[in-house]
Amino acid sequence: MTAVPLHIEYESLGDPTRPAIVLIMGLGMQLTGWPDSFCRALVARGYRVIRFDNRDCGLSGRVAGKKRGNLLLAMAAAALGLPVRTPYTLEDMAGDTIGLMDRLGLEQAHIVGASMGGMIAQILAAKFPRRALSLTSIMSTSGNRRVSKPSKAARKVLLARPADSKNTDAVIEHMVDMFGVIGSPGYPSTREELRQHIGRSVRRAYYPAGVARQLLASIASGDRRRQLRTIMAPTLVIHGADDPLVPLAAGRDTAQHIPGASLLVIKGMGHDFPEALMPRLATAIADHCDTHGPRPQAVAINPSAG
Repeated sequence: MTAVPLHIEYESLGDPTRPAIVLIMGLGMQLTGWPDSFCRALVARGYRVIRFDNRDCGLSGRVAGKKRGNLLLAMAAAALGLPVRTPYTLEDMAGDTIGLMDRLGLEQAHIVGASMGGMIAQILAAKFPRRALSLTSIMSTSGNRRVSKPSKAARKVLLARPADSKNTDAVIEHMVDMFGVIGSPGYPSTREELRQHIGRSVRRAYYPAGVARQLLASIASGDRRRQLRTIMAPTLVIHGADDPLVPLAAGRDTAQHIPGASLLVIKGMGHDFPEALMPRLATAIADHCDTHGPRPQAVAINPSAG
């Protein structure tokens, strides 16, 4: 584990005096992975929204001097129940989130995480119970390997590399291919739509070594079912019925191991945030937050970055 403080790049949207929702993104994804329309919808419901780049990603601090590590050896070790060596852990990344909350003066917030970000959010709620007003875990897993296996196509595309990692267009096409496999079959995006969205993120930052280290941290996290049973925060688990990367069984398993958790299954949703689903997701999360914290007054303003 690393205790070295890192710069965390963030955006604060909405009125800073309102109750806060902190968004934690998944593997290799930047704060731009949270669609603007989704964030605006939460702000319109009266919330302050914080989105940020995880360590080793986007414009946040990179873990200098650390090698990628051997992913195949790590996966083999995890399958055998052996320890996985990693430069940092998901617990460290949960600590980054708490550090950001401290910096912003947020004693408590609603915690929302997607994919690996859902794993980080679960750990935060378990280790820092007084800081989480509520928890929303999206397209994530408890770490139970028996129910978390991706499809062969999803595994292949996740472990593949661009034809030329130094060529921006090649990187964008590679990621377009990836989301074409893991995306929502019921809410498909065109390749041009994907290029525009992905191109925005790739041109902002691209750091594959950090993605590899984040993946190592995820693998090393192991089975967290025992930890999930300690979570006291009111929890909503959201999962796509057609997720090829983290199957629905993983979402069901997560909800079953968090006391009192509710499960929302969305038909046609894969492992992405299609624009057509943003109103439904924002409404479900805002309703959950309204029920389990100070209920804000809805506003009609345009959020601004801070």
